Amino acid sequence: MRALLSLTLICLLEVLPFSVNAEIRYLDLTHPFDETTIYWPTDLTFHLDENHKGLTKGGYWYESNNYRASEHGGTHVDAPVHFSKGKWTVDSIPLSHLIGTAVKIDVSKKAHPDFLIGIKDIKAWEKRHGLIPEGTIVLFATGWEKFWPDKKRYLGSEITGDTANLHFPGFSAQAADYLSNSRKVHAVGLDTPSLDYGQSRDFKAHQIFGAANVAGFENLHNLTHLPAKGFRVIALPMKIGRGSGAPLRIVAELK
Repeated sequence: MRALLSLTLICLLEVLPFSVNAEIRYLDLTHPFDETTIYWPTDLTFHLDENHKGLTKGGYWYESNNYRASEHGGTHVDAPVHFSKGKWTVDSIPLSHLIGTAVKIDVSKKAHPDFLIGIKDIKAWEKRHGLIPEGTIVLFATGWEKFWPDKKRYLGSEITGDTANLHFPGFSAQAADYLSNSRKVHAVGLDTPSLDYGQSRDFKAHQIFGAANVAGFENLHNLTHLPAKGFRVIALPMKIGRGSGAPLRIVAELK
């Protein structure tokens, strides 16, 4: 009887869309990796090559693919070392900085192609919801995810190698400093291709976040479905040894 009950529970877990605790649900914040995935204009894009798909001589089914891509494309993490020498690589970011309490700041109503997230945007959120606690993961919804996977609208240019005509929102240096050093956040993320806005030439936000060992999540998805607070983020990148970035599977845990 006990074995039958265990089997029934296992079957139920396989079909339930949420976790065992019916009060918890998970929201995927990750874009799929395929031929439509957007990468930085100068980087290697995603390629999936079929190695084998079909019946083997032994009569059983077998599928296997080869893939290649840049560290920095699609939904991915920027390790602090990406723009700050000697800081954490992908494999050395503590899990406690990738998993934890999170908040969402929505700037989508004011965002434009050259918009800079400022301290005033953060303080306006804090005035309504309270100060951002140390160690928080802070996600910013700019509304840019609605353009994915249209390269022209999402990046500003669809030409390979063209970095001069990029236009999308990002963090101001002041906002990056405030989050890193005044609020001491563990990680930040947004629904655009970069922590810095498209026309940046010195990537100050990347430098500031990196110097403070703050991980950055780029090209996020489904941020519009998140509440302002009251959820956790689980962000687990491919553990590339000494990597400056990596593909990321990131989900929000909501109650």
